Amino acid sequence: MFALAVSLVPVLQSCGTEDGPDTGGFPSNPSEPETPSDQKPCFIWIDAAANFPDFANSRQNIARDLAKAAEAGFTDIVVDVRPTTGDVLFKTDKCDQVEWLGAWTDNGYEKITRSATWDYLQAFIDQGHELGLRVYAAFNTFPGGNQTSLGGAGVVYRDPEMAKLATMLNTDNGIRSIMDTDNSAKFFNPVHPDVQSYIISLLEDLAAYQDLDGIILDRGRFDGFQSDFSDYTREQFEAYIGKSLDNWPEDVLPAGWSSGVPSPEPTYFKQWLEFRAKTIHDFIESARTHVKAVNPDVDFGVYVGGWYGSYYDVGVNWASPTYDPSREYTWASENYMKYGYADHTDVMLIGAYASPGRVTGSTEWTMEGFCRLAKQKTAGGPRICAGGPDVGNWDADDEYTQDQENRAITESVKVCADACDGYFLFDMIHLKDADQWGYAKAGIDQLRSAQAE
Repeated sequence: MFALAVSLVPVLQSCGTEDGPDTGGFPSNPSEPETPSDQKPCFIWIDAAANFPDFANSRQNIARDLAKAAEAGFTDIVVDVRPTTGDVLFKTDKCDQVEWLGAWTDNGYEKITRSATWDYLQAFIDQGHELGLRVYAAFNTFPGGNQTSLGGAGVVYRDPEMAKLATMLNTDNGIRSIMDTDNSAKFFNPVHPDVQSYIISLLEDLAAYQDLDGIILDRGRFDGFQSDFSDYTREQFEAYIGKSLDNWPEDVLPAGWSSGVPSPEPTYFKQWLEFRAKTIHDFIESARTHVKAVNPDVDFGVYVGGWYGSYYDVGVNWASPTYDPSREYTWASENYMKYGYADHTDVMLIGAYASPGRVTGSTEWTMEGFCRLAKQKTAGGPRICAGGPDVGNWDADDEYTQDQENRAITESVKVCADACDGYFLFDMIHLKDADQWGYAKAGIDQLRSAQAE
């Protein structure tokens, strides 16, 4: 997977109900979290859709589960407030609020409607701070809509002008809008300035939450290797290389090509990778500037997959600009390193998404390897580089017993935190569904005990 996926596991908890007016339920002046500065942070992600049956309409359920996270030893929560529909769960006049999300329940995959009117993000901030947790807002960056068996949702389905900004894909059947494909998340074209301005305007409103501890961008990327092949992007790429292309898209990528380096390698393939990485780098730099202008105290960060060796296919160089990938990878040009953006982040969360049997190791596709390599590649960049597993989607072939998975959760905490600056677990719904809080707590306790020695 290339980013944090919506959980597809059944949700066993029941959906809560509206429990009070917008100003009630939590203290009006919650205490700020106080975590010792030498304590490595432990982050837990809270996907919007997967947890919506519990949280959409119930502050009580939010309070209940954040208390469990704090009791387990997590120090930071990352709550998803712009899911892949592109609509939002925070205050802004630039986009619609989320009305419903699809989630798995005991009754199957169904539409969970939000009837509550209280501020979803503020509820997490208030209750999180009351429990001593730092609160980060997760923000799906370039999706503008989502299509599932329940129907389409998002601005690209409501506004034809916004749909025109959807990414154009280089498919086996020619260059087509993503709106005409079966891709679930309907990405915008990250190259287009109107898209970037729109996304940044949303981020500015998110940064206006003065008590928010940080913002984490998710899916701040292209939608895979086949994106974006619009006329606009072609013009911008031709300006980047200083010449017109005779054969488009074959001069940069064969039709339908989805991963890896083509053979023979197209003439402008490496420059195409540079151009895409520069696009995302420049956006990250601009987004950070705008966010900090609104709220200089809020952390600005990203989530990325730890598989740097193949992450170029989504147009992202998340390393520091001092790291030269051309010395290690044949796909990278000498210029590619210029567009590493780690130095524009305060926090970077690394998806160390290896299987339960690959907790330790020195290479990618081990949790320890993902974290250690990420720490090396981002040197001089983020203040915190934290990594860890996806504990719900890490055993697709059912190779491991439940006991092995439980022990892997415990083991992963110290292994990952020792390899970088902290621990990161995806997703809260998995710990809730399998009642694995105790295994996470055991691992965090081991980490704290070792730090205290």
